[in-house]
Amino acid sequence: MAVSALALSSCGGGGSASDQVGPNPKLPSQQQYLVPPMHVASPEPWGSRVPQVADGLKISAFATGFKNVRALYVLPNGDVLAVEPKAPSEPVSRPKDILVGIIQSFGHSKVTGADQITLLRDADGDGRVETRTVLIDKLTSPFGVALVGGDLYVANTDAILRFPYVTGQIRITAPGTVLTELPGGPINHHWTKSLVPSPDGTKLYVGIGSNSNITEAGMEAEKDRARIWEVDRATGAHRDYATGLRNPNGLSFNPVSGQLWTVVNERDELGPDLVPDYMTSVRPGGFYGWPWSYWGRNVDPRVMPRRPDKVARAIMPDYSLGSHVAPLGMAFYTGSGLPAGYRGGAFVGEHGSWNRGNLNGYKVVWVPFAGARPNGKARDVVTGFVAADGKALGRPVGLAVDRAGALLIADDLGNVVWRVTAR
Repeated sequence: MAVSALALSSCGGGGSASDQVGPNPKLPSQQQYLVPPMHVASPEPWGSRVPQVADGLKISAFATGFKNVRALYVLPNGDVLAVEPKAPSEPVSRPKDILVGIIQSFGHSKVTGADQITLLRDADGDGRVETRTVLIDKLTSPFGVALVGGDLYVANTDAILRFPYVTGQIRITAPGTVLTELPGGPINHHWTKSLVPSPDGTKLYVGIGSNSNITEAGMEAEKDRARIWEVDRATGAHRDYATGLRNPNGLSFNPVSGQLWTVVNERDELGPDLVPDYMTSVRPGGFYGWPWSYWGRNVDPRVMPRRPDKVARAIMPDYSLGSHVAPLGMAFYTGSGLPAGYRGGAFVGEHGSWNRGNLNGYKVVWVPFAGARPNGKARDVVTGFVAADGKALGRPVGLAVDRAGALLIADDLGNVVWRVTAR
């Protein structure tokens, strides 16, 4: 489904999707719209089809029949946790939001989320799930999960909860206790809260997205938003670790450098090739531009009042993934279940665009690293989420690496967890 929009101003065209991938993306002139161009791939069932994979790989369905599966977490004993949130509703403040919401809904699964975490167990390692149980239910739009010792942390949209966990447990009935509250409603525009523990286990890092595209609801609605918090695991006290990140997800520590990385969904309505979504290392105390600037110090003229002091210290991200690909998952690869060439790089799940004429994203890519830094062009690893007729069969979100070194992909449109292994 495509919707044309009336441009208020047009200051130039855009480049191809490929020339925006890497550390120095091509940034075209800005465009502004009454209504942004929208092109959403309508859903179509997978049936007997499966995604396409790069040479040397094969893919199969690890489990199916979920209720909006969006995030994955692998426990030390090999059990896989599949997070099935129900997205919260938010108030509509502009007539344009009604149209955008309707169009975006065409590209989402009609299955209602369950607000639960499902445990999947493949005890014999044959790639098929033998045990499937609801580990925790009655959650509130959960997304991030992290295990530290005997504490299992779940990032609901409005709080980090702590649950007692025993290895091999298939059901947790003990109530969760609140470690710290998180910014939630009533607007709650970007509601997913990615979660990762520090390598030493003393801290948790949580991504908190903005409450708007570019502060349409006012700056007060953005209090404690568009940032990453560092949370003390013992006390629940938190501090800003980095700010100016419009919607940070996929929080992961680089196993070589020990540095925190994230993928970020950037702003909309400046054109089909603005603004590039990105992956970046996260500097403690760093500011990454939102809402006043993008890709370093490129000023967004829509944001008032202007803040040249903020723009002057905006950090340029490390690596562009392309405009509007909507990265929501990231996983560094250190396993041995895939060909050796993948080791040391990072996989990224790109949920896919809705606001450009030609679809972008809808795939899983691999970014090569040389030690602590990206090194070369991203490569398509899992594609075929959009069929030849233009319908969407699936949309990748969260990623994880299982105990055997296979790549797991949460597909929230097909409601499948895919498993990629060496051929």
